[in-house]
Amino acid sequence: MEEKKFPVVIAEDDIRRRVRELAAEISRDYAGANPLLVSVLKGSVIFLADPLRALSVPAQVDFMAVTSYGGAGKKGGVVRIVKDLDLPITGREVLVVEDIIDTGLTLAYLLRTLAAREPASLQVCTLLDRRVRRIARLPVRYVGFEAPDLFLVGYGLDHQEAHRNLPYLGSLPEGA
Repeated sequence: MEEKKFPVVIAEDDIRRRVRELAAEISRDYAGANPLLVSVLKGSVIFLADPLRALSVPAQVDFMAVTSYGGAGKKGGVVRIVKDLDLPITGREVLVVEDIIDTGLTLAYLLRTLAAREPASLQVCTLLDRRVRRIARLPVRYVGFEAPDLFLVGYGLDHQEAHRNLPYLGSLPEGA
């Protein structure tokens, strides 16, 4: 089935350029270290892969998956870890890699959970930061792009598990 085309919000070339810049910043900041990059599944996997390959420092990778539920099946209430880390993080330099941060409530929970495990440092890298929806105050060290208040798909972001493979970020029309 042919992939639908969506209005381009952030082009593939712009993503590639910014990912290289982020990898250079991360490499500079973690010089002499071996950080653990924690990908929050599923959306951040594609974003994780590109800067990981561009790092000039050694790094390890681990994965977590979380869900958030509200009343009557709505998102946004209770956060639950459905896949935890395989590696210990005590004393490690940890960089949480996210695809997009909206309200920040789930990430705030995740950061509290990880901080309790006493890493040497705990930072956040996100492809997209949608500050207009932010509720939780978060220390986000690395930001790829400020996200517009649109439903975005591509480069790991999905709509009903589809469109993650688009090499750009596109806007899903309302009602689609």
